[in-house]
Amino acid sequence: MKIYTTNSEEETLKLAKNISSNFKGDEVVLLVGELGAGKTVFTKGIAAGLGLADHNRVCSPSYTLINLYKAKFPLIHIDLYRLENKADIFELGWEDYLGQGVIVIEWADKLDFNGPAIRVLIKVGENEQRVFRLDY
Repeated sequence: MKIYTTNSEEETLKLAKNISSNFKGDEVVLLVGELGAGKTVFTKGIAAGLGLADHNRVCSPSYTLINLYKAKFPLIHIDLYRLENKADIFELGWEDYLGQGVIVIEWADKLDFNGPAIRVLIKVGENEQRVFRLDY
């Protein structure tokens, strides 16, 4: 387990970029945090670390549920916010993407996944500070 603290979106982007710059291309990143905690900003940083030319294109797939980006490795960005039950999550078929690229899942606390993953818990602190707990 590692704990990181950031004081701005720029620091959050840099943190995620540094973490993802050594990815092998088959990682699963499970993001958990309240609304506005910085899950999508963290995902933008991952995209930057994977070499996506314009990481600002990354947006939350709250309505589309899955966004795909072409970078050094494919980035599969999934958002479970609007899915209410396990059946809906299962029907999404996200597991078909395992091994096909880097998978980042927002609202991963709704998911039962026991495979290898980087689990990121984001807590909002004072003055826009974010505390990231990473479990590998």
